[in-house]
Amino acid sequence: MKTIVIGPHPDDELLGCGGTLLKRKKEGDEIAWILVTKITEDGGWSKKEILNKEIQIKNVKKGLGIKDSNFFPLNFETTSLEQIPKSKFINSISKIFNKFLPEEIFIPHPGDAHSDHKVTFEAAAACTKWFRYPSIKKVLTYETLSETDASLNREVIFEPNYYVDINETIKDKCELIKIYEGEISNFPFPRSIKAIKALASVRGSQSGFNAAEAFSLLKYFED
Repeated sequence: MKTIVIGPHPDDELLGCGGTLLKRKKEGDEIAWILVTKITEDGGWSKKEILNKEIQIKNVKKGLGIKDSNFFPLNFETTSLEQIPKSKFINSISKIFNKFLPEEIFIPHPGDAHSDHKVTFEAAAACTKWFRYPSIKKVLTYETLSETDASLNREVIFEPNYYVDINETIKDKCELIKIYEGEISNFPFPRSIKAIKALASVRGSQSGFNAAEAFSLLKYFED
């Protein structure tokens, strides 16, 4: 199977489905990653911070076993996706889908608090029509700590209906997320190792596993 994850920012891919991506890789699947945004000096970041982030992304990519040819940085300015013409965003994803031909795609939840997540969902969702992208068999949204759970929009609540056993990969997921040292802090900060493990335990208790990641399955096409 060919799986692709779309992450608005570096760390979303691990928080949302890192354990599942590692499991897919162990099963022999081909993994791809669309990283939507980047940090820049114009955005207030130093050259040192930008270089450090690039190194982090490179190490996470290696840890997930993603080939250079399957890594697709769109390089849009972070926290500014609402200002980008939606057609430009959609076309960028469309070209990648037509090149990689994914069967399974993971995208952010539309109810997330961060506007970058919402815009990313909308652009990705536009690229899931079966008659334009016939390779796609599964479309799932993932939950992101401090974004999905921070939303005040009661009309778009994350309701999981698809669970993946990550008992064998939760340890590696937590080790990889530590690479993003600036994003991880001590509990009760939501993006902490303790919180990540706790969420995996809760999702596991809902599905009969010791540790799990939960998703909302939006589309499924069975051959």
